[in-house]
Parts: sequence; structure tokens; C-alpha cells
Amino acid sequence: MQTTWFITGASRGLGRAYAEAALERGDQVVAVSRSVVRGDFHDVYGDRVLPLAVDVTDRDAVFAAVSTAVERFGRLDIVVNNAGTMSSGMVEEFTEAEARAQLEVNFFGALWVSQAALGRMREQGAGHIVQISSIGGLGGFPSTGLYSASKFALEGMSEALAMEAAAFGVKVTIVQPGGYWTDLYTSMTSTAPAEPYDPLRAELAEQWAEGSIDSDPRLAAEAMLKLVDSPEPPLRLLLGSMVYDLAFDISRRRMKEWAGWEEVSRAAEHAVPAPGSAG
Repeated sequence: MQTTWFITGASRGLGRAYAEAALERGDQVVAVSRSVVRGDFHDVYGDRVLPLAVDVTDRDAVFAAVSTAVERFGRLDIVVNNAGTMSSGMVEEFTEAEARAQLEVNFFGALWVSQAALGRMREQGAGHIVQISSIGGLGGFPSTGLYSASKFALEGMSEALAMEAAAFGVKVTIVQPGGYWTDLYTSMTSTAPAEPYDPLRAELAEQWAEGSIDSDPRLAAEAMLKLVDSPEPPLRLLLGSMVYDLAFDISRRRMKEWAGWEEVSRAAEHAVPAPGSAG
């Protein structure tokens, strides 16, 4: 039986790399994007690919797409929530519309896909949902606060989802990729800059002056294949040496800070009977 993938954001970047890697080894792929040119995939891979134009922020459209995918291929084995956007700006600078827009795709889009897919996978008694997060889902950084907020939300939801879905034979993995040559940064939007943050913005620009040395998306795709082929996939997977080291650094600093305030933390808890209870 061929493995069937459902990949969002599949028309470019990491999503396209994941889709091509799956198709090249003979799997079937439902390639979801806001706009998909049928010939782009179909001319090469034929009926093993089903391109669907879907806005993942539209819950009804997502559920309809999952139904279409199952009607076409009979099942869903792997769902990759890859669709995402990035908005740059200091937290104070975001308008309500900009803040909501950042969470609509990165969190709510992944939530709708996860809900729609889980029902099918539960019926099958098997499946693997892969949530594409970021190192920004582990730590917040200047100018990417709302992006991190969307990924923190995704990771919190996904940890709970993993425990809820385990009884049905469905696995969940959160993938935190490092830098890859995609258009995430070139297509990102930015807030209107506020003057008080000019010094911090200049400091960040100096840090980034040397540019980025990123990796070929095919390396992420190779890691993805190893992940989904594992009989015991992890809850979390870091992709890249930089994010691997940074994740450990962030975790060590948190543990050190918690330990430094241990006395205060423990003193804030002392069990007492419920108010109004006898005794």
C-alpha cells in the first residue's frame, strides 16, 4: 500500500521539498497551497499527486480538502502542517489586524488541518501528524515576538494533541527547523517602525549584516523521510546544528533561572482545605 501524504504550503520552500521527496520515492501526495498550478506537479508525477488550492485559515475548506484527499487516495498516513508566514516587528508595533493575521495561518491553520485529519486517522487506527514549528517556538527574540507567539501556541496545542491521539495509534511530532534557503524571509511582512526602537533595530541590523548561511531544503526533506519512517518518532525534532545548540542553550538558561528562584517557587505552595469546607 502506498503511503499518502497531506502537505500544506506545498508549492514552495520546505513544503515543496517534502512533497518532492515523498513523490520521488513513490508515495502519493496531496499538495495543498493557496494557489496550485496543476501542471507544476502533475506533469512529472501524474496521478500520484493531487494539487489542491486551499486557504488553511478557512476551516470549512480544510475539512472539505481532507474529504477530497480521502476520496481520492482512500486514507491519510502523514500530514505535514508546513504552511506558515512570518511578520517582523517589535511587539508594541503590531496592530490588531497584523497580530491576528500572524496567528491565523501559523496556529489556526494548523489547528484546522489537525482536527480534520485526526478524525480520519482515528478511524484508520494509524497516522502521523507533523507540525512544522521553529526555534522561535522554543524562545522569543527581538522583532519576532508574534511569530514566536504563533509557534508557542502551535507547540502547546501539539503536545496535548500527541497525548490525546496516542490511544488511537496516531503519532504527533513537532519539527523545529533551522535556516533553509526558502522565501520565508523575503516574503515576510513588517510592522510600521516606531522611533523608540530604532537603536535596537540598528543593533539587530548589525548582527545580521554578514547575512545568513542557510542549507538546501533537500536536507530537511531527507530528515523528514527518516522521521516518518521511524516506528518510534520523537515528539520533537530539531533540524540543524545551529538550532540544536541554541535549543540546549535556551533550556540550560531556563533551568538555571528556575533553580535560582527555587526557594520562592516552593514557598508559594502550601496545600490547605478548600475554602468553606468543614475542618
